[in-house]
Amino acid sequence: MRIAFLGTGRMGTELALHLLPDHELTVWNRTPERTARLAEAGAAVAATADEAVGGAEIVITSLFGPDAVRETVLDAGLIPAGVPWVDTTTVSPADAEEFAAAVPTYVGVPVIGTLGPARAGTLGVYVGTADEALRARVCTLVAPWADPERLRAVDSGRKAAVGKLLANLALAVSAQGLREALALGEATGTSAEETLDMLGATGLAFIAGMKGPFVRGERTTEGGDFTAQAIAKDARLMIDTVESGPADDSGPRPGSDLPALRGALASLEAEVAAGRGEHDFSAMLLEEAERTGE
Repeated sequence: MRIAFLGTGRMGTELALHLLPDHELTVWNRTPERTARLAEAGAAVAATADEAVGGAEIVITSLFGPDAVRETVLDAGLIPAGVPWVDTTTVSPADAEEFAAAVPTYVGVPVIGTLGPARAGTLGVYVGTADEALRARVCTLVAPWADPERLRAVDSGRKAAVGKLLANLALAVSAQGLREALALGEATGTSAEETLDMLGATGLAFIAGMKGPFVRGERTTEGGDFTAQAIAKDARLMIDTVESGPADDSGPRPGSDLPALRGALASLEAEVAAGRGEHDFSAMLLEEAERTGE
């Protein structure tokens, strides 16, 4: 199949590499240097997004956020009539509805996971569209990206967007929980290593296992799996989604102001302000760990 793949950042590159063995791939990125790895692997490189899309049987986008999608795709009227558009970008439910209204062949396909699972083909993947035949076709196309048990077909791009935001909310809030657990451990004279070990029997076990290597200094946050800037952007999408939601006559649901997420966002924004926006978001944990001397 002839595929146009637009957006070859770190995640986009990993996704595109899985498609190369079975498809004819043309890639484009607004920063041309970021297509080099795919070019070396055999992909054709287009000078413009319009050139990449020409003759494609399917278009896949992996962009930084909804504004980049509007600029690259919608404003340019980029998707030819009848050509499926698979968008892996993290967007809000309202964005997904807007994109589906503008391009009837839109399929929301957000991925859940970081670069390691992306390389291994074990991501969580949502495939969202009301078109059952297209949904099945796209599920087959993106199967190389996914853990089969985490490939979920849903009936709208909106629902897929909700699933992705829920996953990243859980990630951000649990990271803030780990940050505070490390601070509590420090206050009691407990080392970061001991704290991580104790958390292995709690609800924070997953995030402690994921980010433990960064806390222990076994990995550097530079060039990490999921940047502070990226997850902060997603957190803002979640907050905007709640703030723009319809009023409920029964009054606000407890937690509807997302206080835990706002705390996580404040920690992430502090990392961005300190010049660590391109570092792995686990940078938000390191100050506490360093104080223990670990």
